[in-house]
Amino acid sequence: MNYKSVVLGAILFTIAQIFIWYQGNGQFVYKWFKENPIILSLIGVPISYILIIATRYVVDGLGGVLWPMRMIGFSTGIAVFTFLTWYHMNETINLKTGISLMLATVIVLIQIFWK
Repeated sequence: MNYKSVVLGAILFTIAQIFIWYQGNGQFVYKWFKENPIILSLIGVPISYILIIATRYVVDGLGGVLWPMRMIGFSTGIAVFTFLTWYHMNETINLKTGISLMLATVIVLIQIFWK
């Protein structure tokens, strides 16, 4: 296992998920986002590229298997969504969300460290 490749892929997944959150939910935070959905949709191309590269790094780092990559991508998305929704929308982290975050963390750890 190449941990450097997996970590770099996870970082890229996180960056992509941040862009995705703003692309889809920025309309509730910023007036410009709500008024310019066509322009905002153009950011989908670089987001897709980041996701493709992130997938390559994680799959290569984990020896060519896909399932762990999917779990890492999913879990980074959950973490980013939770934080940015709390930060921008003041939606608190209740018990259900807290447990979901813990499970997302456990999923990533299982996929990376379970041989």
